[in-house]
Amino acid sequence: MSTRDRIPAEREAERWLRLLGPPRCTGLIRQTPEDFRVEEIPAYPPAGQGAHLLCEVEKRDLGTEQVVRILSRALDVRAGEIGTAGLKDRRAIARQWISVPARAAARLAAFRAEGIAIVQASRHANKLKTGHLRGNRFDLWVRRCEPGMREEVCARFDRLVERGVPNYFGPQRFGHAGRNEALGRQILAGQGRRARGKELRLLLSAVQAALFNDLLARRISEGLFSRALAGDVMALADRRGHFLCRAPEVDQPRMDRLEIHPTGPMFGPRMMQPEGEPARAETEILAASGLGEEDWRRFKKLTRGTRRALRFGLQDASLSWHDDSARLRFSLPPGAYATAVLRELFDIREDESPSQDAKPWV
Repeated sequence: MSTRDRIPAEREAERWLRLLGPPRCTGLIRQTPEDFRVEEIPAYPPAGQGAHLLCEVEKRDLGTEQVVRILSRALDVRAGEIGTAGLKDRRAIARQWISVPARAAARLAAFRAEGIAIVQASRHANKLKTGHLRGNRFDLWVRRCEPGMREEVCARFDRLVERGVPNYFGPQRFGHAGRNEALGRQILAGQGRRARGKELRLLLSAVQAALFNDLLARRISEGLFSRALAGDVMALADRRGHFLCRAPEVDQPRMDRLEIHPTGPMFGPRMMQPEGEPARAETEILAASGLGEEDWRRFKKLTRGTRRALRFGLQDASLSWHDDSARLRFSLPPGAYATAVLRELFDIREDESPSQDAKPWV
C-alpha cells in the first residue's frame, strides 16, 4: 500500500497515549447490561404541541439503530422520520430521547417490544436531531478489580477530575479492527469500493476522528495537554463558542479551572484554523496521514470540518468501592465517550465478542 492509503497497524492503546500512563488495575465491564447505565440529559423539554412526539425510551441490550428499526416497523413510519439525539451502546441500559411523527400516537400507545419501554411521550414541534442534548449521565460498574489497587485508582480518578479527560473518540467510532477508518481512507484516496449516504458519512467521519485522536496523542506526548498555546482555537466549556488564544498567560488560569479547552481538528474546508505552533502540529498530522486539504474538499458536503475540544471535565463525579467492584458515576458533555474515562483508570476487559456497538479499549 502507498503512504497515502496506509492504515496504521498499532493497537489503539499504543497509538493513542493515555494521559496518566498505562493503569495497573485490571477490571471487567459490561458483565450484564445493568453494569453500564447511561441517561441522556435533554437539551429542552417537550413543547406540548406540534407534529412530532418526543419520547423518552429505555432500552436494554439493544443498539439505538436497532430500536429505530423496531419502532419503524411497529409504528408504520419510515426510519428516516424517526429522530435521535445520539447513538447509545448496545450492551447497556440506556434512556434516550427519540422523536416520531405524531400520527403514530395510537400505535405508540399500544407498542410493546422486548428490551424497549416507552417511559413518557409528549408532543413537540420539531424532529429530534443529532446533538440535541446537553450531555449524558453514566452509572458504571467495573468488576473483579485487582486487590490492593484502590488507592492508585482513586488517585488517578482525582487527577482526571482536576485536570480533565482526553476527549478521544472511542473505538465504537472506528468499527471492528478499525475497519471504518481503513475504508474511509481508501475512499478519500480515490480507491476502494464506493459508499453512499449514511455509510459514506460514517466512513469519512472515522478518518476525521482518527486524525483528531492522533493530534490529541501528540499533544499529550509533548506535555501540552493542560497548556494554553498562542494560536490555539479555544472552546468554552459550555460549548457556546470558540476564540483564538492570543495571550496564553491570560487564558491559562481559565484552562486550569476547566472553563475553556483547546481544540483539535475535524478536518474539512470550513474548519476554523489555528495559528502558530498549533497550526504547524495539525499540518504535520495531516501530512503524515498522506491526505491533503483537497481530499476533504471533494466531499465537502459530508466533511465540512469543525473543531472538537481536546479534553472535557467530569461533572457530578464519584467513585465508590463494593468488595472487588468499583462504581463510577459522572456526567459528560455531548460526544464524549465514557471509555475515555475508564481507560485512564483501568486495564479494561470485556467478556464478550467485539462488535461495532460495544468494543473494549485494548
